[in-house]
Amino acid sequence: MKLSKKSEYGLRALLELTLAHGTATLQRQDIAARQHIPIEFLEQILLALKRAGLLSSRRGAKGGYTLIKQPKDISLGHVIRILDGPLAPIGCVSKTAYQKCSDCPYANKTQCPVQHVMGAVRDAIAGILDNYTLKDFVSGFRNK
Repeated sequence: MKLSKKSEYGLRALLELTLAHGTATLQRQDIAARQHIPIEFLEQILLALKRAGLLSSRRGAKGGYTLIKQPKDISLGHVIRILDGPLAPIGCVSKTAYQKCSDCPYANKTQCPVQHVMGAVRDAIAGILDNYTLKDFVSGFRNK
């Protein structure tokens, strides 16, 4: 699994929003400047996170973005799925977007050696990312 720039930037933006949670509303240009994210790309990311119910936005001089949910309730796996789609390395092992292999000689068999290994990879990735929250993500950062 390779994290896309979209997810990388999204996590960095959420780092800022988590650090400000409960104390401030952040404007997109401030997030972009602090995290070195192109503003146009950040707008798309923030919109996707807002549509998924993680953020709210407010217009005006004191406007900006805030987290709707508590940082302890948002897993990194959930964020990455919103921005990049399934965590599974191949479609036939995805739990959220399963796709049957059309060209695999094992597609109609009960066992597939590739599926077996890639399922273990999916479980390992999801096991970490689904149990690591935004609160965990910033805990080490706050102390530095």
